Amino acid sequence: MSIIILGIESSCDDTSAAIIKDNVLLSNVIANQNVHEQYGGVVPELASRAHQENIVPVVDAAIKQADISKNDISAIAFTRGPGLLGSLLVGTSFAKGFALAKNIPLIDVNHLQGHILVHFLDEKNQTNKKPEFPFLCLLISGGHSQIVFVKDYLQMDIIGETIDDAAGEAFDKCAKVMGLPYPGGPVIDKLAKQGDMFKFKFNKPRIKNYDYSFSGLKTSFLYFLRDQIKENKNFIDENKADLCASLQKTIVDILFDKLTKAAKDYNINEIAVSGGVSANSAVRNAMQYFAKKRGWNIYLPKFSYTTDNAAMIAITGYYKYLNKEFASQDIVPKARLKI
Repeated sequence: MSIIILGIESSCDDTSAAIIKDNVLLSNVIANQNVHEQYGGVVPELASRAHQENIVPVVDAAIKQADISKNDISAIAFTRGPGLLGSLLVGTSFAKGFALAKNIPLIDVNHLQGHILVHFLDEKNQTNKKPEFPFLCLLISGGHSQIVFVKDYLQMDIIGETIDDAAGEAFDKCAKVMGLPYPGGPVIDKLAKQGDMFKFKFNKPRIKNYDYSFSGLKTSFLYFLRDQIKENKNFIDENKADLCASLQKTIVDILFDKLTKAAKDYNINEIAVSGGVSANSAVRNAMQYFAKKRGWNIYLPKFSYTTDNAAMIAITGYYKYLNKEFASQDIVPKARLKI
């Protein structure tokens, strides 16, 4: 008998619901919140209010697109954390109520695990290439930069992570300094394609083992611009593309210096990348480069699965369902939650 999972994602500013049948995606609906753009970042209170407005219509749309009935759903999976507590509360409360009303299992999902397990999702009439265990996953987003050693679907160890800012945060904050709109990462990526990545040099941190640090790069970038603007007030406008290309190259170099070291030390050539920053063109080019240079078998998520989405929550819920890992009605969301 097939297992049908309803997934709910509400960790930040996107409200999403997805339906999977076994590991095949039937629908994935996302409601975005453009209201945050004018503030240069996500406003938690506005985000939670928007989730309250969006969650019922989004779930209804996902069920209709999947062409199923609410009574067909085997279990509901939801993001417990990490994320914004107010946003997580909306998704958690809805999932609890739905599970109670339909008398089906409730499954809590770690948002970060979801990003990794999206690689095991298939689509209608399309079977995707999947990593073989064990593999390394470079998980990079606005809030996290980690190298994860993945032993099995639900067994993962973080072997390296940022000790301060994440890669996505560095992109967004440096973009803001240059006067670029939010979110800054995609804008930098677009402008970088027109610039010279070797035009400017920025310092790279020296951190032990496989850990990352991006706060120093962010600070040095700020001071560099400050000094240049003293000499030429139009420096940023005249060099915007080159600044973006050079900054992007530095961030990608930092990410892959540690990833290649980990792959060599662990003797693993199964390498995946996940998270919002995995949509970055330079990151994807670097994956292709090392696939050829070092013989890596690489796994890149579709662009639609790089940002927060309920499909990744549903597929994680599916594997937890198979393992009978269910949550009780007294479970609460957690803003900080590690794999």
